[in-house]
Amino acid sequence: MESPNTPLQPPTFGNLITILSIDGGGIRGIIPATILSFLEAELQKVDGEEARLADYFDVVAGTSTGGLVTAMLTAPNKQGRPLFAANEIKDFYLEHCPKIFPQDKFPFSSAKNLLKSLTGPKYDGYYLHQLIKEKLGETRLHQTLTNIVIPTFDIKHLQPTIFTTYEVENRPLKNALLADISISTSAAPTYLPAHHFQTQDSTGNVKEFHLIDGGVAANNPALLAIGEVTKEITKGNTDFFPIKPNDYARFLVLSLGTGDRKVDKAFDARECAGWGMLSWLAHNNCTPIIDAFTQASSDMVDLHLSTVFQALHSEPNYIRIQDDTLTGDACSVDIATEENLSNLVKIGERLLKKPVSRVNLETGCNEDAYETTNEEALIKLARILSKEKTLRDIRSPHGKTRKTS
Repeated sequence: MESPNTPLQPPTFGNLITILSIDGGGIRGIIPATILSFLEAELQKVDGEEARLADYFDVVAGTSTGGLVTAMLTAPNKQGRPLFAANEIKDFYLEHCPKIFPQDKFPFSSAKNLLKSLTGPKYDGYYLHQLIKEKLGETRLHQTLTNIVIPTFDIKHLQPTIFTTYEVENRPLKNALLADISISTSAAPTYLPAHHFQTQDSTGNVKEFHLIDGGVAANNPALLAIGEVTKEITKGNTDFFPIKPNDYARFLVLSLGTGDRKVDKAFDARECAGWGMLSWLAHNNCTPIIDAFTQASSDMVDLHLSTVFQALHSEPNYIRIQDDTLTGDACSVDIATEENLSNLVKIGERLLKKPVSRVNLETGCNEDAYETTNEEALIKLARILSKEKTLRDIRSPHGKTRKTS
């Protein structure tokens, strides 16, 4: 069995357009990291231990913590292979989150943190920024091993700024360092400082960026990823087969959430009605205003895509793995205690054993859809991805046929 190290050939040589999308959610990024580790392990069972997720997905999209995971999975190392294997990302979070989000254990720390949030970001971001720069170095957007989509929000112009490999050829000023993109998409208001940087093209033109967390624009970037592909198809990009309206069922999307608060543990409007700025910023170890807009963003995308794939009679091509039963510290984006981080790993592992769910288009809640578990769905997905890559290798004049077991 040969190694699947050959680059993924364009979709025009296959039957599918494969997309991986990872939500934002701070330390809760451990949950999708656990899911991705399982999927990559299944791909390795089929294609060998050198298999990596970037070898199989046409597009990897991520917001905030999901944007950082996207960069880690797709940035090349010195050997031209992904910088991180999926099974290394969970350990990365466990090792570094306590230093990114140091926990104040002194008396009255909650009041101290609230006061700090009113006068500046809760964390200075220094450790996170240095860590990202160390890991990603001078790698730029155009160098990723597969196409990526990472949203940010420009606070100066009050509009989304989407970094995508599809744009860099025609818009070189968007060809930023992956480190700057990752820092920007993770700059959650009240938690971490906004990020400013510049890019320069070959003719000396300079562009400034004033960016904050991509979750302000799209905490669930799955729809953005589909949109970027659709634009390329519309422009006649030869990487894609001509698609008719009913052919959008060829999209195969794996969308990973970072967990939602359990409904009966959320907030009561009668309680919220009396809240002022302080309560919206800090209430029971969470930031309700941040939770509201990030979860609303994620859920609206899920609702839309569920409706579209249902209308196309291709529901199995949209896999959404999300846990909406989080309670207590697990709901937080920054309570990086050893106990909570360990609990998040267990939540990810339990999520694998849960039945595949579908959003109820009437209630907006996730409901068990099949007897199949998420784990079984990912095993099946690994086989589909492997077959698709092999098919493209066979059909492409630039590809290399791989033997399969």
